[in-house]
Amino acid sequence: MKDARTRRHERIRKKVAGTTDRPRLSVYRSLSHMYAQIIDDFKGGTIVAASSIDKELKGKDKKSGKGNIAAAKQVGELIAKKALKKGIKKVVFDRGGYLYHGRVKALADAARENGLEF
Repeated sequence: MKDARTRRHERIRKKVAGTTDRPRLSVYRSLSHMYAQIIDDFKGGTIVAASSIDKELKGKDKKSGKGNIAAAKQVGELIAKKALKKGIKKVVFDRGGYLYHGRVKALADAARENGLEF
């Protein structure tokens, strides 16, 4: 039996697709960590990825944990910086079936503030 998030995610994925010009920013949220990746669905590959367990974020801020809003903001900043280095400015946001609230919203807002457009 599929849970509600999985059903929502499948429904969203039917409508949201990333192209070469405008790839998809996909978000995954576990209890402990946040993950984000920019995917070109036509080529079928990940262009850029960032997560709360990346080496770039290790020891950056001792107060922020790995799976809280502060960590989500850091992942959003990191994914935006990596995308801009690769020349990606516009993306399609895929919230992965999660509600646009809390950690998912923090990641999206941080990515927008650091130069990604969606």
